[in-house]
Amino acid sequence: MNLKTLFITCQLAAMATLAAAQQVQPPLSYAERIALPADNTQTARRPAPAERLFRSDAVERKIKEVKRLLREAPYLAWMFENCFPNTLDTTVHYSDAEGDDDTFVYTGDIHAMWLRDSAAQVWPYVRFAKSDERIRKMVRGTILRQLKCICIDPYANAFNMGPTGGEWASDYTDMKPELHERKYEIDSLCYPIRLAYYYWQVTGDESIFGELWQQAVKKILQTFREQQRKQNRGPYHFERSTPRQYDTMSHNGYGNPVKPVGLIASAFRPSDDATVFQFLVPSNFFAVSSLRKAADILTRVNGCSSLAEDCSALAEEVDRALKEYAVYDHPKYGKIYAFEVDGFGNHLLMDDSNVPSLLAMPYLGDVSVQDPIYQNTRRFVWSDDNPYYYRGRAGEGIGGPHVGYDMVWPMSIMMKAFTSTNDAEIAACLQMLVDTDNGTGFIHESFNKDDASNYTRSWFAWQNSLFGELILKLIDDGKTDLLKKIQKR
Repeated sequence: MNLKTLFITCQLAAMATLAAAQQVQPPLSYAERIALPADNTQTARRPAPAERLFRSDAVERKIKEVKRLLREAPYLAWMFENCFPNTLDTTVHYSDAEGDDDTFVYTGDIHAMWLRDSAAQVWPYVRFAKSDERIRKMVRGTILRQLKCICIDPYANAFNMGPTGGEWASDYTDMKPELHERKYEIDSLCYPIRLAYYYWQVTGDESIFGELWQQAVKKILQTFREQQRKQNRGPYHFERSTPRQYDTMSHNGYGNPVKPVGLIASAFRPSDDATVFQFLVPSNFFAVSSLRKAADILTRVNGCSSLAEDCSALAEEVDRALKEYAVYDHPKYGKIYAFEVDGFGNHLLMDDSNVPSLLAMPYLGDVSVQDPIYQNTRRFVWSDDNPYYYRGRAGEGIGGPHVGYDMVWPMSIMMKAFTSTNDAEIAACLQMLVDTDNGTGFIHESFNKDDASNYTRSWFAWQNSLFGELILKLIDDGKTDLLKKIQKR
């Protein structure tokens, strides 16, 4: 073989090897693709139109409108274009094949439906439900699916699309094949009421408040009463074989003792981490406002005065107990709300990033932003006196045990902006959100306080929807000029 033939043979062999290597490489998943920093063209990082799970003309028009408004802040506009439709594009599974609207909403990279997350994910789209029939049916289907889930098991936080079982089927609790996870959290029963009430306000559609609705409310009432722990510990217990302390309950699955003072126990926090003292204060505030919303619907739509009175009575009882047991006289901040209490006089002074949180209570409508105790609490939770407040070179905010030390949740930064009355503070929050996306154009679950490239969950649809909701709120509040000043650094 001459040198020329040898050279050509080697070239062909090398090309064949390269082609074979390229062929065996699997295509990147959606989560892998959006985790990569974008190029400099700032084209939208949404799935191709044919790959999108759900489409709304009203949402598409709003995206174009916001992009025009924010031409002077191109990176912020690009992030909005990526984030706002993310729930619709990638997590909404709508069907009416069974004769009624039904919507199953993934949380993102976990293909299960959390009652909390799904309600929060579709919340920003409710504003379009009156003018966009597809959005109305999608939200309506989400509510109906949530009510069915509550009736299956009011102690579960996350559900499968069907009776398929899942990775947590071995947990020591009353698992069913329809359940993805059975961590009892007060807020899981509050978010569907909040969503249904808002949907009703926007659309006037009373069709969701039928027998299924009333059955779900009865389940919620029963669960809350059981978890007041007045007679006994109630039927719920939970244990998991795990090295993570916050992934299981102590005391044979019943958690630390509480004194029955009228508050409602919550085994787990919205972060899906176990509580220390089970009377979780922000979730009890959320229960009060949610029970009052349920009572309003039951009175005005269903004419069920007896059930409405039961909801109102429980709300009043919890409200009184919060006034008596939830406030702590801090030597530095004055009267503040504790994060958790047990009724025996013990207080856990901290805040967690997930919502409901102490910081987020005005966002949910549970307390007034002008409440002096809330304002004291707000100063406390956004300070080094909160053990889960982190500040570093990349940014600052609140984290929690869920992802460990030094990890800031953008959700806390957004809640600070939602509850702020100070334009400079809002602008600082927005700048931080833009600066910590690691060039991906999306909001992540958390990022390291010193290094935004160290983050968790590239595909977490709630955070993305919430970012879009924040931008729309600020535009509605007349703060477009503030938004225009936000530039990528």
